[in-house]
Amino acid sequence: MTQPSAIVFDLGKVLVDFDYAIAAKKIAAQSGRPVDFARLFVDELPWLLRYENGELTTAEFVARLISLTGYTGTANEFEAIFGDIFTAIPPMIELHAALRQKGFPTFAFSNTNELAIRHVRQNFPFFANFTGYIYSHEVGSMKPDAKIYEALEHLAGKSGGELLYIDDRPENIAAGVQRGWQTIWHETPEKTLVAIRQLGVL
Repeated sequence: MTQPSAIVFDLGKVLVDFDYAIAAKKIAAQSGRPVDFARLFVDELPWLLRYENGELTTAEFVARLISLTGYTGTANEFEAIFGDIFTAIPPMIELHAALRQKGFPTFAFSNTNELAIRHVRQNFPFFANFTGYIYSHEVGSMKPDAKIYEALEHLAGKSGGELLYIDDRPENIAAGVQRGWQTIWHETPEKTLVAIRQLGVL
């Protein structure tokens, strides 16, 4: 098998964990009406998907959530709370650093939104160290749709087996396989590190 010449990382559940319940509890504390926040984030998933697909601006999405929850703080405060749902996954951040040190270009490849990326950029220094970034809300396409994979290939200037792709969602991995990418289905940092070593990348 050809050794890859660039590494593609999913963000959420691979490099950083996330939990919308963190935001829900903080919003509930400043809500003007009783809301079942566990249900809210399920019921409003179509709005979140539209936001992450670039169909809604941040202002439109935030206005919708403030209206639904009766949040009594400012829009800026709501934005900060909504983005603050992430925790680092140190072994994977260390893996990214090791790959960069070996000279591999790396790319962040994520179904995400402006508020999430703003928070990650401000609070996780490792995130500045990628060669390039592809976000669903900017491309107007979400994994596993072909368009966002094409955008990554265009940005990287690489295709097929030149790319090694790490993601926690099997359907996203399957879309990479269809394009001839080398892939690692991320289940745990330990398993991913073993797979990386088996490929001879580290």
